[in-house]
Amino acid sequence: MIRQLVIVGLGGFIGAILRYTVSGWIQKAARTGMFPLGTMGVNLIGCLCIGFIGGLADQRECFTPEIRMFLLIGILGSFTTFSTFGYESLALIRDQQILSMSVNVIGHVGLGIFAAWAGYTIAQTI
Repeated sequence: MIRQLVIVGLGGFIGAILRYTVSGWIQKAARTGMFPLGTMGVNLIGCLCIGFIGGLADQRECFTPEIRMFLLIGILGSFTTFSTFGYESLALIRDQQILSMSVNVIGHVGLGIFAAWAGYTIAQTI
């Protein structure tokens, strides 16, 4: 168990640094202060990467469980959890679980916005 925590933790450390630097670079390059293009860029890059690495892992079985954990959970999980959301939604589509995929998408986006609003509202009232 300690070994898995270290593997994920090291990957998470790398992913968090990558998220900070890549997001900042994209935001600065875009020269827009209002729209969070850096976050969108990181999320889309993360989705592309998790799809590619997950596809290799699933189709070619070219990663050990430890490397898969390091890359997918550690680095990409820290780089963006949106990539995991995209990959899991894709897996539901692949498995022809369209209703589950729809609930997943609506739940994450709709409830996520609601939860952010609720947290913000609570913070304003205390």
